[in-house]
Amino acid sequence: MTGGTVNTTKEHEAQAKPDDVPSGVTEMTLSVRERYEQLEKTVRDYNPQADFDLIRKAYEFAEKEHRGQLRKSGEPYIIHPIAVAQIIAELKLDSESLAAALLHDVIEDTPATHADVSRLFSPTIADLVEGVSKLTRIQYDTVEDEQMENFRKMLMAMNQDMRVIIIKICDRLHNMRTMDFQPPAKQRQKSLETMEIYVPISYRLGIRRVKSELEDLSLKYLDPIAYEEIMERTERRREWYEEQMRQVAEQIHEYLAAQHIDNEVFGRMKHPYSIYRKTIMQNRAIDDIFDLFAYRVVVNTVGDCYHVLGLIHDFYKPILGHFKDYIGNPKPNGYQSLHTIVMGTHGYPFEVQIRTKEMHQVAEFGVAAHWKYKYSQEGMKLGPDDHYDEDYQWVQRLLENQDGAEPEDYIHSLKVDLFNDKVFVFTPKGEVLSLPAGATPIDYAYAIHSDVGNKMVSATVNRKIVPLDYVLKNGDRVEVRTSPTSKGPSRNWLQIAKSNQARSKIRQWFRREKRDENIIAGRMAFEEELKRFNLRLKDATTPEMQELLFKNTDYHNLEDLYAAIGYGAFTAHKAAMRVENEYRRTQKQKRLEAAPPEQEPTPPAEPARTEPGIIVGGLENCLVKFARCCAPVPGDEIRGFITKGYGVSVHRADCPNASPERMSQAPERWVKVSWGTKLEETYPAAVEAVCRNRPRLTLDIGSALEDTLATARGVHIEVTSDDLAVCRLDLRVRDKTEVDQIMKKVMQVSGVLSVKRPAK
Repeated sequence: MTGGTVNTTKEHEAQAKPDDVPSGVTEMTLSVRERYEQLEKTVRDYNPQADFDLIRKAYEFAEKEHRGQLRKSGEPYIIHPIAVAQIIAELKLDSESLAAALLHDVIEDTPATHADVSRLFSPTIADLVEGVSKLTRIQYDTVEDEQMENFRKMLMAMNQDMRVIIIKICDRLHNMRTMDFQPPAKQRQKSLETMEIYVPISYRLGIRRVKSELEDLSLKYLDPIAYEEIMERTERRREWYEEQMRQVAEQIHEYLAAQHIDNEVFGRMKHPYSIYRKTIMQNRAIDDIFDLFAYRVVVNTVGDCYHVLGLIHDFYKPILGHFKDYIGNPKPNGYQSLHTIVMGTHGYPFEVQIRTKEMHQVAEFGVAAHWKYKYSQEGMKLGPDDHYDEDYQWVQRLLENQDGAEPEDYIHSLKVDLFNDKVFVFTPKGEVLSLPAGATPIDYAYAIHSDVGNKMVSATVNRKIVPLDYVLKNGDRVEVRTSPTSKGPSRNWLQIAKSNQARSKIRQWFRREKRDENIIAGRMAFEEELKRFNLRLKDATTPEMQELLFKNTDYHNLEDLYAAIGYGAFTAHKAAMRVENEYRRTQKQKRLEAAPPEQEPTPPAEPARTEPGIIVGGLENCLVKFARCCAPVPGDEIRGFITKGYGVSVHRADCPNASPERMSQAPERWVKVSWGTKLEETYPAAVEAVCRNRPRLTLDIGSALEDTLATARGVHIEVTSDDLAVCRLDLRVRDKTEVDQIMKKVMQVSGVLSVKRPAK
């Protein structure tokens, strides 16, 4: 007898709501209790032999530790750990994972310690909780420093137990579900972080249902207008969509059953973010999307998959160029399925995905599907299947690649390595190699082996010699030529390589092979950077300054620091910045201590200081204004020009109006000016970016400012005849360092070709 089921769903289903509140019990108390009882019910449905004593003990301990704490919504804090554990239960994980989810914030947000959790529960659960906890007690110089350290800690814990990152992702999912209670700036910041880190990790782990919801919730805050528009469009035609999905699902199921194939058919519609990518970002109508609807056909064997594919193509007309075999060529996250798009009997196209039951479990639950319950005398135990270590070696690679990396560079490369944009190329032996999109022969060589990359002298693609910055394409056949007499990689390979793995191995080579050269280059770069702050090397290398330089780093002496700067693991600018503020502070303190105690220290005589913090040499009580043509800020090299009736106009030294030619025309009107110490809080500044015109450009550029302290005063975009967008940002900033940081972040936005500070 051939059987099966038909089901139609939407990928953005509503969450279940609690029942009505019985009389005599407060709603808030019942809400917590009801949520926990729902959690136990969910666990009992898929694992009746779970350790409910452990789960209940974890809930009671967490409830006691979090008692009195409230979320932004005003709800008791314990609702959050219960909700995270509920998501874990929906992924069908084990009792230890559920207990760790309930306890995941106690080490971070309550007096409870790792030792307490280890003693009351188990060292394994304590390690899971510790792995999920963020580092909140250490101060970092930059956001990237903190991001890298937090992520490194997660990677280390993941390398020991993959359940850490699953709990962390579920924690982020519930936070995104309740993001309405956060201020708009926090909503955007967390949504960007979710899209950049948590979505690609969810993809790499294969947890499709979590990835999709994270994308939808992030879109809600990153582009709320587009999100609402998509939701309104789909809601207007919901009944029609659902009826079409039901009819097609029944049609497929009955046709296959008549061919004596046991099958289940699930119909679904694309989730909002997928529709967003196809419509808003590609400027297409929703009805123009070929795979707006998709039907998953689940069968028993791989042979059945290919048999069903033939039957589907016989029953419906296939659309040429839209067939993908992910069974023969699985995705990097282990996903397997046959995909085809066919024309339905009603005249609209839809996608059919064909897979086995095991493939369906992997597609839905990803890494969670690799963990199987095993019986023993103690009950059910959790352990990975035979392919687990092979499938998730990328975690170990990410850990190795962070060694010696500059935090900002590592976080950027991490996003490249994690995203699902891949290029597949062939080795000379016909083996398939997966690389990040945009990869070059350098990335290919280092993916083969470190020695191949270090000794590479040239590369051929499809039997033609190509430059080393050639961008590889799907299907390219790549071969590299090595030489035992090669002098090793070039420093500019660090800018050419796209994968974190290649960049890490290049840095390792320079660190190992060129230490003396790196020390010289690093010292020169550091000394040159210090000159920008009017500091000498001997001032920056006193024992006190060295202690500051080595703080929160792996460097223990100046040679190690210079070498790190030389091979690119640390920047000379960051080292000089660490010194500059501390040096000024200690010098001021020494002057105060050296002054006679019975009288105030007499400040050195200096020229008149004006309100904006400008010192004008040789002139007293003069008016000072900043030139609008170039908008100088503290840290800029500046020139002063005596104007008629308006005092001294201050220009940046690189302003065309302060060029040597202009100065030679009226040298008597140019005066020496410098920045004082009594500065304003912020100064006006402008940044101009030339970009390829595209949708959401303004939004993405605005997002680049969110991690800075700058205040945007206006944005103006002018589109040129060749479809380039010239975007001018009018800002208020503290100093040149902040302007440089903003320019760097804007330059990283997709489509930005150049960034400069305008000067007319």
